[in-house]
Amino acid sequence: MKILQNAFNARDKKQNKIEKIKQIKNPKDVIDNLKTICDAGYENLEEANSKYFFKCYGIFDKGDNSFMIRVRIPAGRLNYNQATTIGSLSKEFGDDYIDITTRQQIELRYLTLENLYTILTKLDSVGITTYQTGVDNLRNIVTDALDNISFDSIINTYPIINKLQEIFLKNDEYISALPRKFNTAILGSGTNTCNIFGHDCCFALASKDGEYGFNVYLGGRVGMQAQDANIFVTADTIELFFTTLLSLFKEFGFRDNRNKNRLVFLINSVGMDTFIESLKKRSNCEFQSSGINLVNNNGVTIGNKISQKDNQKATKVIIPAGITSGSDLIEFANLAKKYGTGDLRLSYDQNIFIINIPTQSYDDILKEKIYIKYNKYQNIYFNDMIACAGTKTCSFAVIPNKEDAINMATYLNNEVPLTSGKIRMNWSACVKGCGIHGIADIGFEGAKAKDDNGNACDGVHILLGGKVTSKAKEAYALMKNIPITTASIYVKYIINSYASLKTKNESFEEFETRVLSNYSHQALVFYCMINKLLEEYNQEKFPLQELPKTLKNETFEIFEFGCKLYKILTSQIRYSHIDNFVPIFDNKLKSNNLISLNNEIPHILNDIVLKMTSFNSKQRYQVFSEIIEELKNANTNR
Repeated sequence: MKILQNAFNARDKKQNKIEKIKQIKNPKDVIDNLKTICDAGYENLEEANSKYFFKCYGIFDKGDNSFMIRVRIPAGRLNYNQATTIGSLSKEFGDDYIDITTRQQIELRYLTLENLYTILTKLDSVGITTYQTGVDNLRNIVTDALDNISFDSIINTYPIINKLQEIFLKNDEYISALPRKFNTAILGSGTNTCNIFGHDCCFALASKDGEYGFNVYLGGRVGMQAQDANIFVTADTIELFFTTLLSLFKEFGFRDNRNKNRLVFLINSVGMDTFIESLKKRSNCEFQSSGINLVNNNGVTIGNKISQKDNQKATKVIIPAGITSGSDLIEFANLAKKYGTGDLRLSYDQNIFIINIPTQSYDDILKEKIYIKYNKYQNIYFNDMIACAGTKTCSFAVIPNKEDAINMATYLNNEVPLTSGKIRMNWSACVKGCGIHGIADIGFEGAKAKDDNGNACDGVHILLGGKVTSKAKEAYALMKNIPITTASIYVKYIINSYASLKTKNESFEEFETRVLSNYSHQALVFYCMINKLLEEYNQEKFPLQELPKTLKNETFEIFEFGCKLYKILTSQIRYSHIDNFVPIFDNKLKSNNLISLNNEIPHILNDIVLKMTSFNSKQRYQVFSEIIEELKNANTNR
C-alpha cells in the first residue's frame, strides 16, 4: 500500500474544481429533496445541483429548462412493464424521443424540471433507476445482449451483474465517491459484442483447469484498450476482487487533473504487477493467474433470424444510430409480448433484440408494421454502426454525427451493397470518443475541415483497423480533417476493396488483417484519393489489387504504382519491362508526355503519373505524401 500512497501523494497537490464542488453538500440531500427542487422552478435551480449533483442521479441540465435523463438498464434487459413505462414517459414528457446508448441504457430528452420527480418515481415503480449514470460513479455494467441464450454463451452473467451492482447502487458510500467514472463489462460468451476490452474493469470469458470463469483486464477507457491483469476469477471470487478494486481506486485514485484521473493512470503510475499485489494484500486472497482466453471472434449477426440455445428464436431490430421513439418502444414491447415473453434486450451497438420467440411464430413477426418500418435498415452498414450524440443534443460535439452516420451508411449500401460479411463503423462527434470510434473497423471522429473552395465545413478524421477480438487494439488514423461528403467517397473505395477481395463470410476486421495491413497507410490514402479523382473525370478506377504489396521502399512502390496506373488510364505500357526496378525506356514512348488513346485524360493526371514513373529518378516522387499533396491540389484546382 505504501507505493500506492506515494503515487497518490505525488499527485495530491491541488484538487480539481469538481472535487471542490463535491464538498459543498452530500449528494443524498439533493435526491431526497428532488420534489422540492423541481417545484421551485428552473430560475431557482442551484448551479452546483445543475452542474454536478443532478448528474449523480442521471439528470443532465441541457439549458433553458431542458433536461436529459439516462436510465440504467442492467445488462440491457427490459421486461414488458419497464419498456412500456419508458415509452409512455417519453411520449408524455420527452417529445417522444429516445436514444439507446453504448452502455445498453436509454436516454430520454427534452424534459422539463417540473416533471423530473414524476419521471424518476414512475421508473422506480417498475424496478429501474437513473442513479449513478453520470459523473464520478460506477456506470451501467454491460454484457452480451444475448447473454445466456446464444449458443456461445457459457456463463450466465446476469446474476453476477446483479450481485456486483448491489455493492454500489444507491449505496451512499459510493455515490459520487470515486475520483472519476468507472466502467465495467463482463462477458460470458465467446463473441465480443460489448467491447469487452475497452472498460476500466473487464471480465472476459476464460477457462482454467477445467473451470469456466473470467480473465481480468484493467485500465481501459475511450481510445485505450485495457491491460492484462494476469488474474482469473470465478463466480465465487469475482465479488471479492471487484469490491477490493473499488476500494483501492476510491482511496488512492488521483483527484487533481480530471483528464488523468481514470483507473489506468493509477495503474500506470505504479505498474500493473505492483497494483495487483496491493489488491491481493488488501483482499487477503491470492487470486489465480489468468487462464485461457475464450473470447475469440467478433461475431456475425446480420440477418433477421437468430437461433437461441433453447430452440426459440430472437431477432435483431436495427435502430439507426440508436434513435427511436417512445411510441416505437411500446410497439416493440407489444410485439415481444404478442409473440414471446415480452422481453427486450438492448445492445452495445445501440440496437434492440426481441427474444424468446417460438419458432413457429417467427415468420409472423416479420409481417408486423413496426418490424417492417425498421427492416429497411437490415444491412451490413447499419448492423454494427454506433454513433454518439451530435451537435443537436451535445455541447461538446463538432458535427451532427448521428445524421452523418445514417447518411453515410445509406450511401454505402446504395453504392456497394453487400449480402455477407461484417463492418463495424463507429462515429464520435468529437475527440471525447463517446462513439468508441477508436476500436472500429472504420472509425470517424468529428472535426472541422475545408471544402474545395476553402470554406469551413463539417469533417471527420478517418480511422482504420480497430480490433475487438482477443488481440484487441486501437485503430490508426488514416486521414484527418476530411469533409464528410468526401469521406463517404474515400470510404466507398475501401469498402470496394473489401467487396472484391474478401472471402465469403470474412469480416472486415479479418480482411484488414489479411489484406489491408500489407499496404502502407500512405498507399491506402493514395488509393482512395486517386480513385475519387478518376471518378470525377469518369475514368476507369484503380483496383486495390493493382497496388503492390508494401516493399518498405516508397520510391520503388510509387514507380510501380505509376506504371500500373498509366496502363489503366491508357491501355498502354509506360515502359517495355521492369528489371529489378530499373526502367528500360520504350522507344515507342520517347515523348515526355503521356499518351491517351481517347485524348480525354486530364492534364493534371498526366503530370501526376509522369512524376510517378519519370525516367529520371531525381524528378520522381520519393514518398507517398508528395503524391497525396498533388492529388489534393488537383482536386482543388480542377
